[in-house]
Amino acid sequence: MNWQKCAKRYEDELLNSVIPFWEKNCVDEQYGGYFTSFERDGKVYDTMKYMWMQWRIVYMFAEIYLAGHKKDSYVEIAEKGFDFLYNKGKDENGRYYFALNQAGVPAMAPYSLFSDCFAAMGAAKLYKISGKELHAEAAVAAMKSYVERAKSGNSALQWNKSLEGKTPYYSLGHYMMMANLGLIMKECLDTNEFDDAMDVAVDMVLNKFYSPEFGLVFENMPMDSDKPDLSSSIGRQMNPGHVLEAMWFLINYLEQDKEKNQDKINAILKIIENTLNFGWDKKYGGIYYFMDALGKPHLELQHDMKLWWVHNEATLACLYAYGVSGDKKFVDWFKKVDKFMWKHFADPKYGEWFAYCNRKGELTHTLKGGKWKTFFHVPRCLLFAAEKMKTFEK
Repeated sequence: MNWQKCAKRYEDELLNSVIPFWEKNCVDEQYGGYFTSFERDGKVYDTMKYMWMQWRIVYMFAEIYLAGHKKDSYVEIAEKGFDFLYNKGKDENGRYYFALNQAGVPAMAPYSLFSDCFAAMGAAKLYKISGKELHAEAAVAAMKSYVERAKSGNSALQWNKSLEGKTPYYSLGHYMMMANLGLIMKECLDTNEFDDAMDVAVDMVLNKFYSPEFGLVFENMPMDSDKPDLSSSIGRQMNPGHVLEAMWFLINYLEQDKEKNQDKINAILKIIENTLNFGWDKKYGGIYYFMDALGKPHLELQHDMKLWWVHNEATLACLYAYGVSGDKKFVDWFKKVDKFMWKHFADPKYGEWFAYCNRKGELTHTLKGGKWKTFFHVPRCLLFAAEKMKTFEK
């Protein structure tokens, strides 16, 4: 495997295709903030500003700059986005709304804790560049809000539509992001304040969400039980992309003290292998979006689609697993995922990547961004994968 050649392919795509698409199209020069809803060629088809999509752009431009691609325009884009989101994006309690209209007027209540999550991530990375106390203060405040809401199990607060008849679950997404966020806070703000939150997140993922019976990590786990709820579709739901994303997050955290954490790393490697084997479509290739642990029908009708971000995260999981283990089976998996991903999602004509294919791998939408896709999974995958591959020998 020529890792250096492969790294160059990823880096070239990042610098010459993906970043230019967003740098050209995303900045709202009139009101501030960003556009994220793009047709294939970059034309805007909707002006709503979803906060977790917006903050991811702040984070990603800062991350790319810190990785050594030091264009002043990247910092300018991130700082202008921060100013708009920080000044217009919070309610009276300091929680970030789910969405603003183009002018910055609140459009959707702050029911999702992921707005706070990515505010913390974006502000922290920007502080690493700027050194501005406002950026650090914004990051810490958003992080504290996120941690408290995640631990409460009632992250939607007063906007929760559930009643007493619904089983309360912990969500994997809340804890996997806590591990990732805690490490970013540590690296960017030089603080140990969130170390306990990271340790809790690792423990929850490996001991609460992981089922020894299935050898897999579930998406939702009942708060009052150590076993999956196999009586419902929500309880049986598997999200291979989330699991693989969570696993490389955990490796990134735990390999800082590899000797101490070797048992946990070994457990993670097995989960990655099991998830790839479970989630891979044996007939058409690619990784399913949602799955049912018992193979029963799924409530989500798009469950068998193939999505861009799932394969972005699988790519990183394979590379991080190989990097920490040296096990060639993860190289084999990387090659399979890489081949499928580049064939079905990269768009050499207009730049950036497509997002949605049906089970057979046929493109279903030509959009490049929207309510759920922004400047995040694709550039993060390309950047981090290239960096990781550069550390490997041929």
